[in-house]
Amino acid sequence: MDKVGIGIIGLGNISAAYLKASKDFLVLDIRAVADMNPAAAKARADEFGLKAVDLDAIFTDPSIDIILNLTIPKAHVEVGLRAIEAGKHVYSEKPLGIVFAEGKKLVEAAKAKNLRVGSAPDTFLGGSHQTSRRLVDEGALGQLVGGTAYFMCPGHERWHPNPAFYYEAGGGPMLDMGPYYITDLVNLLGPVAKVSGFGTKLRDTRTITSKDRNGEIIPVHVPTHVSGTLVFHNGAVVQVTMSFDVAGHKHVPLEIYGTEASLIVPDPNHFGGQIQLLEKGGEWTDIATDMPYAEGNYRSIGLADMAHAILEGRPHRCNGDLALHVLEVMEAFETSSMSGRVIDITTPAERPAQLGSSLVNGKLA
Repeated sequence: MDKVGIGIIGLGNISAAYLKASKDFLVLDIRAVADMNPAAAKARADEFGLKAVDLDAIFTDPSIDIILNLTIPKAHVEVGLRAIEAGKHVYSEKPLGIVFAEGKKLVEAAKAKNLRVGSAPDTFLGGSHQTSRRLVDEGALGQLVGGTAYFMCPGHERWHPNPAFYYEAGGGPMLDMGPYYITDLVNLLGPVAKVSGFGTKLRDTRTITSKDRNGEIIPVHVPTHVSGTLVFHNGAVVQVTMSFDVAGHKHVPLEIYGTEASLIVPDPNHFGGQIQLLEKGGEWTDIATDMPYAEGNYRSIGLADMAHAILEGRPHRCNGDLALHVLEVMEAFETSSMSGRVIDITTPAERPAQLGSSLVNGKLA
């Protein structure tokens, strides 16, 4: 099999998940890793048997085709633009950027150079979400009416070793968790047309309770409870709430409603989970997942699909247009909250092609 050279920048918390999952995808050849903290790069390289280099070297290495950008959100666009300038494709952790205008600049710069931008999340490619997509496409729900999307928790300072960035510009529950939910909703329902929303910041500080920094006080600069409504181009209306302020709740992560049936979609932060379908007049029934990548953590599948797409000359699924659309939608919640207006979404986006079995066992079927 032809391989695509990968260079990783940013060796923080999420990098281990990518490095473990990448072993399932034979198309990915990780050539080098780098971080602003050389010690962090060396430690992760030693852990996975890789080569650590300095940041400049990873951009100039001719064997690297795609820069995998795992830096913190406020650095995503800066690093992405540098990769494009160096003639590399770039695949970023979510979100694409923290400001829509900057994310648009990245996508346009890549198109001008005939390079590709990819972005997490790729969890919508998991088996449970692709099975849910198939049910929608087959008309099992009838005419699509709407849905709900909920993520609510007390905040990431409970467990994350360095949680301060979640409460700085570019953080908050919408930019952190919203990409999973909104991307999956676009996968299921198509692009968003309008957004109305409200956001609140009820506390100015947070107290870290995770082990290493327990008791440290950090400031809060962003809304920590965001709620609103998405209107999709197909007419469906979905209620959304993302919060770091809630002790607990009983809502399931995603529900999709149609005239003939309702669908419970598993947590979009995971690849698998139990699907349930309620047909009109019936009862909730468990639906078996019949697509691959439902068992396990495959955080690299979007990157692998992008690598295959480069080799095959086809569109990749976790593409820049999709990520930019999701970023515009998320920013629209704050714009709507501050202005009191319903916000029209300007970016076009297409539902990514269903995955099917094209990457089963990490190679083309």
